[in-house]
Amino acid sequence: MALRRRSPLRTELLDNQFCLRCNRELETGEKSVAVFLFAQTTGVRPRQKSSARRICFCPQCAVSLAMGPAPDGALNLAAWQMIRDLVGAQPTLTEAAWENLHANAEVLLPATGTEGPTEMPRPTSYLEF
Repeated sequence: MALRRRSPLRTELLDNQFCLRCNRELETGEKSVAVFLFAQTTGVRPRQKSSARRICFCPQCAVSLAMGPAPDGALNLAAWQMIRDLVGAQPTLTEAAWENLHANAEVLLPATGTEGPTEMPRPTSYLEF
């Protein structure tokens, strides 16, 4: 059985990406939205094609973008409409966003009464006017 070599583009696509909006690292296989961009000429010979570029959004940012107002610019508007279509088609992306938010909230904010009474730290210095 022969091993297949991976092209540089394929290797690049398997590397970890970052959310374009919040810059959170997205590991391979993690739930996210990927927008693939490439350009090609039409009606011109020989046809020219650009390399493909993948832009990623974490579920929270994708849902937030889809629920927000339309952005300025034709390319931004086209991408926004595609993301809205994905978010509106099925609830799975929204559920993934809620799962991530819930997991982060548990880490940052423990449930009341689970770790005993929590006291607010007292300031060590005061400003006087």
